[in-house]
Amino acid sequence: MDLDIRGLRVLVTAGANGIGLAIARAFAAEGARVHVCDVDQEALSGLKDSDPAITSTRCDVSDREQVARLLDEALAALGGLDVLVNNAGVAGPTARVEDVDPHDWDRTLAINITGMFNCVRLAVAPLRESSNPSIVNLSSIAGRFGFPLRSPYSASKWAVVGFTKTLAMELGEHGIRVNAVLPGVVEGDRVRRVIESKAQARGISFREMEAELLGNISMRTMVTQQQIADQIVFLCSPRGRTISGQAISIDGDAQSLA
Repeated sequence: MDLDIRGLRVLVTAGANGIGLAIARAFAAEGARVHVCDVDQEALSGLKDSDPAITSTRCDVSDREQVARLLDEALAALGGLDVLVNNAGVAGPTARVEDVDPHDWDRTLAINITGMFNCVRLAVAPLRESSNPSIVNLSSIAGRFGFPLRSPYSASKWAVVGFTKTLAMELGEHGIRVNAVLPGVVEGDRVRRVIESKAQARGISFREMEAELLGNISMRTMVTQQQIADQIVFLCSPRGRTISGQAISIDGDAQSLA
């Protein structure tokens, strides 16, 4: 299927590693022009060698001065903006709410939801000039289920869905569509760390915790970074021109995270 996105100008936050890198590469593979940011300078340096066509800026999305510089550099590199993918996020602490360090709570929300606000508020003006504008915000299945021992993360990901639906209503008259993507249990090192920390907190083995998580998924499987990237590329193509205000789960039909 020709997605007709050659030359699409795309900004992906936290795009030098993990899901963000898969998203950036998926767009680039379809002929889009891509700029990414990340806090990991080593990953950004590696990206210049592995994917020289993808331009980049070091940026912590919770820092508004850094985000302002990011937008300036992205617009200069891309010559405008058609797509913003708000992918930056952190897992936050694993603990009962009474044991959560307030600093960890604040940091999780500062990146996972306030960071999106910081990027969107500056991206709206250039997106209004696009003929195919869209925003995709990365939430999680923790944004539609409670997630015991992960209250900061779950709260932030529920907030992403509310932010997304409100933006879709505000920006629809400008032709800007806004959607949230809610990945399930994603294969990779990050979910392994999450399972390990939750297993430790619960006093059970890694395998027991993994089996419990997969037992709540109808298809009994994790999802891949590429599957998430493919959905986002489709949403941002002209093929997804009337999809907006949606919270789209990619999770193998997860039933809970308890």
